[in-house]
Amino acid sequence: MIPNIRFTPLAGMLLVFLAACGTAAVPRTLPGTEPLDWPQLEHADMADRLMDGAHRYVDRRIEAAITRRERHWNRDVSGGRAAYEASIAANRAEFSRLIGVVDERAPVVMERFGDDENPPLVAEREVYHVYQVRWPVLPGGGGVRGEGLLVEPRGASAGYAVVLPDADQTPEQVMGLAEGIAPASRLARQLAERGFTVVIPTLVNRQPLDLAGLDISAEALRRLGRRNDQTHREWLYRQSYHMGRHIIGYEVQKVLAAVDWLKQRGGPGVKVGVAGLGEGGLIAFHAAAVETAVDAALVSGYFNSRERTWTEPLYRNIWSLLDRFGDAELATLIAPRGLVIEHSAADEVTGHKGEIRTPAFEAVQHEFERIDSFLPRGFQPRTLVHGEAGAPIGPGSAQALAAFVTMLGVADGNIADIGNTVELIEDRRKAFDPSVRHRRQVQQIEEHVQRLVRRSVDARNGFYGHKVMPALADTTWSTVVRHDTHPPESFAEASRRYRAYFHEEVQGRFDDELLPPNPRTRLFHESERWTGYDVVLDVFPDLVAWGVLVLPRDLQPGERRPVVVVQHGRNGLPENLVVKDHGSYRRVAARLAERGFIAFVPHNLYRAEARYRPLNRKANTVKATLYSFLVHQHDQILRWLNTLEFVDGPRIAFYGNSFGGETALRVPPVLEGYALSICASYFNQWTRKVAGTDYPFSYLFTDEWEVPVFNAGHTFDHSELAYLMVPRPFMVERGHHDHVAHDEWVAHEYARVRRLYAMLGLADRTAIEFFQGGHGMRLEGTLDFLHKHLAWPVPETDD
Repeated sequence: MIPNIRFTPLAGMLLVFLAACGTAAVPRTLPGTEPLDWPQLEHADMADRLMDGAHRYVDRRIEAAITRRERHWNRDVSGGRAAYEASIAANRAEFSRLIGVVDERAPVVMERFGDDENPPLVAEREVYHVYQVRWPVLPGGGGVRGEGLLVEPRGASAGYAVVLPDADQTPEQVMGLAEGIAPASRLARQLAERGFTVVIPTLVNRQPLDLAGLDISAEALRRLGRRNDQTHREWLYRQSYHMGRHIIGYEVQKVLAAVDWLKQRGGPGVKVGVAGLGEGGLIAFHAAAVETAVDAALVSGYFNSRERTWTEPLYRNIWSLLDRFGDAELATLIAPRGLVIEHSAADEVTGHKGEIRTPAFEAVQHEFERIDSFLPRGFQPRTLVHGEAGAPIGPGSAQALAAFVTMLGVADGNIADIGNTVELIEDRRKAFDPSVRHRRQVQQIEEHVQRLVRRSVDARNGFYGHKVMPALADTTWSTVVRHDTHPPESFAEASRRYRAYFHEEVQGRFDDELLPPNPRTRLFHESERWTGYDVVLDVFPDLVAWGVLVLPRDLQPGERRPVVVVQHGRNGLPENLVVKDHGSYRRVAARLAERGFIAFVPHNLYRAEARYRPLNRKANTVKATLYSFLVHQHDQILRWLNTLEFVDGPRIAFYGNSFGGETALRVPPVLEGYALSICASYFNQWTRKVAGTDYPFSYLFTDEWEVPVFNAGHTFDHSELAYLMVPRPFMVERGHHDHVAHDEWVAHEYARVRRLYAMLGLADRTAIEFFQGGHGMRLEGTLDFLHKHLAWPVPETDD
């Protein structure tokens, strides 16, 4: 709610202002405010200035994260391993959640499989056999399975390890069955020659998406084919992230299932290590961080400072990572188990909504040395391996391997000699195609995510709606028509914690205190019936709110009127809703002022994809989204509007179109200062829209890669966001020809809202208007809704 703040009365200035509004002498500055000192810019330039400040603000948040994250930690290094692991257990559980390691794994068996053309026994040497294998990881449907190679020594095993190639490498390459990797870097082969039992999983590659392998509609396939700039890793990331899963998590689960099997294989007390190169190093590092059964980790070509993780490929985006974790903090999740970091050259990647480059040794060394500030010397065996004067080495150098096997309790042996084995091992398979195996890996993860999408409504019901109001779950068939209603007050009160959860854990928020608004204004435009002012308000250092205040000229001294905050969509500007002849917006703010409402038209940050998408990525790293900025901007706008003597604070409505319609679902539910909310051209089944592959208008088939919200699919769809509005009025505008979604999707999702409002005795507070039209604001039934719920009379001349 808007706090009860006392302000110096501006009655004298207001009377002068109101008198001037009836003449041509309109003040250049809104009385009670300072002149806006920005240059006389076009609205597009003002939007750029706003964006610049938002970037500076979040850059500082990222810079400060390295010190702020210690509030989450309380490491106990005084009481042995059990006490230490108990002290970091909550952080381990949180990191597991953030990378999507949340599903119970299936009992693991290692299946050797093949046929006459591609036999199970792939190769054999004097000291070991190589088999093609697969193993169950996650149950359900066809399930998710790991697949790759198993190396078994002919005699007793010297040690046990899971070895992960880089994403664009195959198990065969790191085993020396295929060309493509320098002999000294065939990590799996080097361990095999040393007598280790080794499992080598296949990773999803970062090559362009193989459209032939997708189980989606023909129209969706056509749309995707027109703009196929996604990789396999991005494709799986984009759909799984919204469902609280991650391509990283799926691959960590495969590794951990293999570790489970090796533990069984080796018997009591056996030590198992994980080692990886590049993307495989990332997976190995994260697997060791979340599972204490991993006894040592070798991470080659990945460890670094993560403050610029937002510049890495999109599929590495992890929600709120820097709020709690850098690589040094993750290393402490592995402690007191062993860790080897090898500073090796990265397989450089560009054009993946980010890039991978070999970091400077100084950055790697600094991050490694940060571990010393958390753990006493000797608490964790760890080493940083590098070349002369900090040059990259390896991957799979003799020094790194020697340290790794020593941490597993194995004498290092003559690793240097083994690494020089040049010749390839003969592969007995006659028709093996690694792309077919890879396609299976992609399809299995995709199907697992799509099962989550299909079942998500049940998960959301159990999370919120049915938990708060069990009567919503009553689907018992009965011929008795029920007329009883439930008290809305109890539902609204119980929803408070869900509103807070959405604000803090799903959408994200900043914890800075709002600055004094320091309003600055400048005359923007005037007509015979209204006057518009550009208004700039301070929010946080560098972050401001800007919009246009549209005032009817017939305001009377002492009169207080309702306000409609009218929000543009993607790539829009405030002027589109006031003076521009734009088909989607139809000068809605000016038309509302002509009917006697005060209108305020904020500029939202979703303009210029090349600017707001990186802003969202940056924000994700510190537990925020693009809408986190918007919530705080709107909070300041509401506070300022409540200081104006001609504004009736309890009667402030929100009306947004397209991405502004999304704002109508994500801001008013959080800010109770909005008396009602109207969503135009956006309301639908959000989970299917963002993460589903079954219809062509899914965001998966567009370039809007920033839209997934971590785990929203299991917590809040559009109906649940509307639930958060109770008991305030909520309305939807829907054009039959709006390609956002089908009418059926919109009607189905809205029916859930309508049912709840009716069961709470609030059926007159919600409405949907279907109309013959497309993607835009209707402002017909909406006017009736506004006049009714803002208690503002319809003018005698209804134009």
